[in-house]
Amino acid sequence: MKNEDDIKLKVCKECDAPLPCDALKLSYFNLNSYVCDDCFGPLEPSYDYDKIKKELTIDKISKRPKNMWRYKELLPLDNEPTVGLNTGFTPLIKANNLAKILGVKNLYIKNDGVNYPSLSFKDRVVAVALSKAVELGYDTVGCASTGNLANSVAAQSASANLNSFIFIPSNLEEAKILGTSIYGKNVVGVKGNYDDVNRLCTEVIGSNKWGFVNINLRTYYAEGSKTVGYEIMEQLGWRAPKNIVVCMASGSLLTKIYKSVKEMVDLGLVDDNNTKIYGAQASGCSPISTAVKNGWEAFKPVKPDTIAKSLAIGNPADGINAINLINDINSYSEDVSDEEIVNAMKLLAETEGIFTETAGGVTLGCTIKMLENGKINKDEDLVLVITGNGLKTQDPLINKIKKPDIINAKLEEFNEIKY
Repeated sequence: MKNEDDIKLKVCKECDAPLPCDALKLSYFNLNSYVCDDCFGPLEPSYDYDKIKKELTIDKISKRPKNMWRYKELLPLDNEPTVGLNTGFTPLIKANNLAKILGVKNLYIKNDGVNYPSLSFKDRVVAVALSKAVELGYDTVGCASTGNLANSVAAQSASANLNSFIFIPSNLEEAKILGTSIYGKNVVGVKGNYDDVNRLCTEVIGSNKWGFVNINLRTYYAEGSKTVGYEIMEQLGWRAPKNIVVCMASGSLLTKIYKSVKEMVDLGLVDDNNTKIYGAQASGCSPISTAVKNGWEAFKPVKPDTIAKSLAIGNPADGINAINLINDINSYSEDVSDEEIVNAMKLLAETEGIFTETAGGVTLGCTIKMLENGKINKDEDLVLVITGNGLKTQDPLINKIKKPDIINAKLEEFNEIKY
């Protein structure tokens, strides 16, 4: 472990209290050490933005390898990264076919469904968390997961030669269970939903000297989501888009992408475009969206019931922050039914050749609603963030896709088929 003097300050997001901490080291003795000791608010890494502004330039970034670490000054490491060196810089696709159907002038898809190594945006946050864990001397890591995080922690802990314990709901999609277990790590299926899993993991770290990426490493972990936003702006020619739509589980991805835009503007790397970021949830688990649509200041926890299992967090850790942000910038949040999720998955595949998981169906489905009800201006730039690959969530599509026509190898039988 590092000495306490070697560790950067953290700042409470709620009361701005500075905390000389590695939350991990202290968590052996105090479960609240990864939240503010004064107000129990979430902790945020503290950056020297004045120094970064003098040193970080577009030219310097452009000459670096095309991965998420090209923005390393804005990520919470004290040393060079050791995990995720091939993660990030996923494609930003001009979605002209889909734009024509939706009546949108300029539509882009940020496709993290092809991220390395586990085909979701979670590869970014895990790369940061595990790099920090290595930096701090941990040999055992873990997570509570609805699927994508489990895949990524298993894969990246294997390549980093770290022991890991991965806790998932026992009813997770088979593809995601297989995509976690293949790496030979310790996988524990818990009877119940994600909130039950997360509660158990909080107890586990109280009695073990382990770093759980989305609990006592969360302060570092969540910052990795900012790289989605950095890449979007760079790939747009160092320009902030007008509108971004993001699916929400914990709500962290939405808040961190917005933070990335604010940082780039404050550093003078992009002009302020008054960017708005919109949230998307499944109707079967929509605590944040329901709060926004009803004008509530806080969400009511729910019991998830949706095919979008990667978004099935009924008591979202960053839900309040997401609600506050959406209200502050006057954006919006929507939710869609299971049927609308499947239809959106099919539409994205048929128009742009992108096979997204159910979370991507949520993103597109909610975008369609917000375009129809005028919440998003069709004449403004619009970026949809697709967070995971459809190969992970094939079950909801069974019996929803046309089956192949089966014929003998005879031309006359082919000619009889009506296409």
